[in-house]
Amino acid sequence: MDFLNFSNYDWNTWTTFLKEHWIVLAVALVVLLLVIGIVKTVLRWALVAVIVVGIVVYSGYSMDDLKAIGTKVADSVKQEAVTAMVGEVEKATFATNSDGSFTVKTDNLELKGKPGSGEVSVSFRNAPLGTWKIDDTIQRLIDEAKQNSKA
Repeated sequence: MDFLNFSNYDWNTWTTFLKEHWIVLAVALVVLLLVIGIVKTVLRWALVAVIVVGIVVYSGYSMDDLKAIGTKVADSVKQEAVTAMVGEVEKATFATNSDGSFTVKTDNLELKGKPGSGEVSVSFRNAPLGTWKIDDTIQRLIDEAKQNSKA
Protein backbone atom coordinates (compact mmCIF):
# COMPACT_ATOMS: atom_id res chain seq x y z
CA MET A 1 0.00 0.00 0.00
CA ASP A 2 2.34 2.66 -1.29
CA PHE A 3 -0.29 5.38 -0.99
CA LEU A 4 0.06 5.08 2.80
CA ASN A 5 3.77 5.82 2.61
CA PHE A 6 3.98 9.26 4.20
CA SER A 7 7.77 9.54 4.01
CA ASN A 8 7.54 11.76 0.91
CA TYR A 9 5.23 14.33 2.51
CA ASP A 10 6.35 17.65 3.93
CA TRP A 11 5.21 17.38 7.56
CA ASN A 12 5.67 21.11 8.22
CA THR A 13 3.17 21.93 5.48
CA TRP A 14 0.68 19.40 6.86
CA THR A 15 1.13 20.63 10.42
CA THR A 16 0.53 24.22 9.33
CA PHE A 17 -2.51 23.18 7.30
CA LEU A 18 -3.96 21.26 10.25
CA LYS A 19 -3.39 24.18 12.64
CA GLU A 20 -4.98 26.70 10.29
CA HIS A 21 -7.95 24.59 9.19
CA TRP A 22 -8.72 22.35 12.17
CA ILE A 23 -12.28 23.65 12.46
CA VAL A 24 -13.10 22.75 8.85
CA LEU A 25 -11.56 19.30 9.30
CA ALA A 26 -13.45 18.73 12.58
CA VAL A 27 -16.76 19.69 10.94
CA ALA A 28 -15.99 17.43 7.97
CA LEU A 29 -15.22 14.54 10.35
CA VAL A 30 -18.52 15.07 12.20
CA VAL A 31 -20.42 15.19 8.89
CA LEU A 32 -18.65 12.01 7.73
CA LEU A 33 -19.58 10.20 10.95
CA LEU A 34 -23.19 11.35 10.64
CA VAL A 35 -23.39 10.26 7.00
CA ILE A 36 -21.91 6.85 7.80
CA GLY A 37 -24.23 6.44 10.79
CA ILE A 38 -27.46 7.63 9.19
CA VAL A 39 -27.35 6.79 5.48
CA LYS A 40 -27.51 3.05 4.84
CA THR A 41 -27.23 2.82 1.06
CA VAL A 42 -24.64 3.17 -1.65
CA LEU A 43 -25.40 6.88 -1.46
CA ARG A 44 -23.52 6.85 1.86
CA TRP A 45 -20.25 6.02 0.13
CA ALA A 46 -20.90 8.56 -2.61
CA LEU A 47 -21.38 11.26 0.04
CA VAL A 48 -18.28 10.10 1.90
CA ALA A 49 -16.27 10.23 -1.34
CA VAL A 50 -17.54 13.75 -2.12
CA ILE A 51 -16.63 14.97 1.37
CA VAL A 52 -13.18 13.37 1.28
CA VAL A 53 -12.49 14.72 -2.22
CA GLY A 54 -13.66 18.15 -1.06
CA ILE A 55 -11.26 18.08 1.89
CA VAL A 56 -8.38 16.87 -0.26
CA VAL A 57 -9.02 19.53 -2.89
CA TYR A 58 -9.34 22.11 -0.12
CA SER A 59 -5.92 21.00 1.16
CA GLY A 60 -4.31 21.81 -2.18
CA TYR A 61 -4.00 18.46 -3.95
CA SER A 62 -4.56 18.51 -7.69
CA MET A 63 -6.89 16.21 -9.63
CA ASP A 64 -3.84 14.33 -10.92
CA ASP A 65 -2.85 13.60 -7.32
CA LEU A 66 -6.39 12.37 -6.58
CA LYS A 67 -6.39 10.16 -9.68
CA ALA A 68 -3.07 8.64 -8.65
CA ILE A 69 -4.36 7.95 -5.14
CA GLY A 70 -7.62 6.55 -6.55
CA THR A 71 -5.72 4.26 -8.92
CA LYS A 72 -3.53 3.00 -6.08
CA VAL A 73 -6.57 2.34 -3.88
CA ALA A 74 -8.39 0.55 -6.72
CA ASP A 75 -5.32 -1.56 -7.48
CA SER A 76 -4.99 -2.39 -3.79
CA VAL A 77 -8.64 -3.50 -3.55
CA LYS A 78 -8.30 -5.53 -6.74
CA GLN A 79 -5.17 -7.24 -5.39
CA GLU A 80 -6.99 -7.97 -2.13
CA ALA A 81 -9.88 -9.50 -4.10
CA VAL A 82 -7.50 -11.67 -6.16
CA THR A 83 -5.79 -12.80 -2.95
CA ALA A 84 -9.19 -13.69 -1.53
CA MET A 85 -9.94 -15.68 -4.69
CA VAL A 86 -6.83 -17.75 -4.18
CA GLY A 87 -7.41 -18.17 -0.45
CA GLU A 88 -11.11 -19.03 -0.64
CA VAL A 89 -11.08 -21.36 -3.63
CA GLU A 90 -11.86 -24.39 -1.42
CA LYS A 91 -15.06 -22.75 -0.12
CA ALA A 92 -16.32 -21.53 -3.50
CA THR A 93 -19.79 -22.58 -4.64
CA PHE A 94 -21.14 -22.56 -8.19
CA ALA A 95 -24.77 -21.98 -9.15
CA THR A 96 -26.41 -21.85 -12.55
CA ASN A 97 -29.11 -19.17 -12.68
CA SER A 98 -32.44 -19.48 -14.50
CA ASP A 99 -31.29 -17.13 -17.27
CA GLY A 100 -28.28 -19.32 -18.09
CA SER A 101 -25.78 -17.16 -16.24
CA PHE A 102 -23.73 -18.44 -13.33
CA THR A 103 -22.80 -17.21 -9.87
CA VAL A 104 -19.69 -18.17 -7.94
CA LYS A 105 -19.69 -17.29 -4.24
CA THR A 106 -17.14 -17.42 -1.45
CA ASP A 107 -17.15 -15.77 1.96
CA ASN A 108 -15.93 -12.45 0.53
CA LEU A 109 -16.43 -12.69 -3.23
CA GLU A 110 -19.22 -13.02 -5.72
CA LEU A 111 -18.66 -13.51 -9.44
CA LYS A 112 -21.51 -13.34 -11.93
CA GLY A 113 -21.12 -14.12 -15.59
CA LYS A 114 -22.42 -15.82 -18.68
CA PRO A 115 -20.72 -18.90 -20.10
CA GLY A 116 -18.46 -18.00 -23.01
CA SER A 117 -18.56 -14.24 -22.41
CA GLY A 118 -14.97 -14.00 -21.14
CA GLU A 119 -15.97 -11.53 -18.42
CA VAL A 120 -17.48 -11.62 -14.94
CA SER A 121 -18.94 -9.01 -12.64
CA VAL A 122 -16.96 -9.04 -9.40
CA SER A 123 -18.19 -8.01 -5.96
CA PHE A 124 -15.83 -8.03 -3.00
CA ARG A 125 -17.43 -7.93 0.45
CA ASN A 126 -20.70 -6.92 -1.21
CA ALA A 127 -19.08 -3.93 -2.93
CA PRO A 128 -19.09 -4.08 -6.74
CA LEU A 129 -15.63 -3.88 -8.31
CA GLY A 130 -16.81 -3.87 -11.91
CA THR A 131 -16.45 -6.26 -14.81
CA TRP A 132 -13.18 -8.16 -15.10
CA LYS A 133 -11.82 -10.28 -17.91
CA ILE A 134 -11.55 -13.93 -16.94
CA ASP A 135 -7.88 -14.64 -16.30
CA ASP A 136 -6.21 -17.80 -14.96
CA THR A 137 -7.02 -16.97 -11.32
CA ILE A 138 -10.70 -16.31 -11.99
CA GLN A 139 -10.99 -19.38 -14.23
CA ARG A 140 -9.41 -21.52 -11.51
CA LEU A 141 -11.95 -20.19 -8.99
CA ILE A 142 -14.83 -20.95 -11.37
CA ASP A 143 -13.55 -24.46 -12.10
CA GLU A 144 -12.95 -25.21 -8.43
CA ALA A 145 -16.41 -23.88 -7.52
CA LYS A 146 -17.94 -26.24 -10.09
CA GLN A 147 -16.02 -29.16 -8.55
CA ASN A 148 -17.07 -28.14 -5.02
CA SER A 149 -20.72 -27.95 -6.06
CA LYS A 150 -20.60 -31.46 -7.56
CA ALA A 151 -19.12 -32.97 -4.41
